[in-house]
Amino acid sequence: MGMWVPGTARAAREWPTWVALIACYTIWVFAIVWHEMLGWVWIVPAALMIAFHSSLQHEALHGHPTRSGILNEALVFAAPGLFVPYRRFRETHLRHHNNVLLTDPYDDPESWYLSRHDWHRTSPVMQGLLQLNATLAGRIVIGPALALYVFWRNDLRLMRAGDREIIRAYVLHLAGAAPAIALLVWVDIPLWIYGLCVAYPGMSLLMIRTYIEHRAEETVSERTAVVEAGLLMRLLFLNNNFHAVHHDHPNISWFELPTAWRQQKPDTLRANAGYYYPGGYLQVAWHWLLRRREPIEHPFMRRNINDAYERTFQPDNPDFGVAQPPGESQAETIRQRIDP
Repeated sequence: MGMWVPGTARAAREWPTWVALIACYTIWVFAIVWHEMLGWVWIVPAALMIAFHSSLQHEALHGHPTRSGILNEALVFAAPGLFVPYRRFRETHLRHHNNVLLTDPYDDPESWYLSRHDWHRTSPVMQGLLQLNATLAGRIVIGPALALYVFWRNDLRLMRAGDREIIRAYVLHLAGAAPAIALLVWVDIPLWIYGLCVAYPGMSLLMIRTYIEHRAEETVSERTAVVEAGLLMRLLFLNNNFHAVHHDHPNISWFELPTAWRQQKPDTLRANAGYYYPGGYLQVAWHWLLRRREPIEHPFMRRNINDAYERTFQPDNPDFGVAQPPGESQAETIRQRIDP
């Protein structure tokens, strides 16, 4: 086998992604249309396809299976997950791919951390929920609700302020969700049952992956994990369990990640200081199912804050703010590979 080279996949080699797209929509439609024959078992494949579809959306925003952003968006335009517009997912996730800002409570849209100031002004009830959410069980049960609450609240504020791009994202999302809703109505599945028993559990499955992906460390390369997942979870997450490799090479296809991991394993583990779960998500659950993995209050800041209260919230390393070269945001590199 020759040495793996980042980004060598071409359209002809993207057939696994095309197969995954066809399988996702086929299984989801089959589960919905034949739900009476399947009994309550239909919920399982339908929820799995919600998580799988989100993984495919992740591939699309990273420039797969084509180099056309418009075509990739069209391929995942349907919205069986109902809750999150693709364009909002794309925008926030690309901002997340600025590795220097990973876990930053202000600049990383996917961070679950709060600054000291925000943590201490949070209500006791919300603090309790966030503490529960810091366990794997809590993240699965209430994580989607907390994430959607913060996400929708922020988007509503921006829409009220006149952000037309976000308004457009939700209009397109409604158009993408309409066929799914129409099919549910046609086969007499109540929307509330679908939302509670399919769409929400689909998000919960994704929370298993995102729960362990990042941690707060002053060294950027030590913030991202690798989980040696089993075949089912690897397929469900499209190999995003090799998350450190994905952040190092965000442009490669999901089916290239295992090869990249095998060839770069020593370097990856050295760089991320062994942030590694060889026992897969069962090992993650063994450690953190009912235990809080980290405090909610972020242990450091990457930038100075003028407020005196926040200045106590700084890394011990006085050079940290300039020690990491800013470089070009990965988001810009990814955007340059595909059409706007």
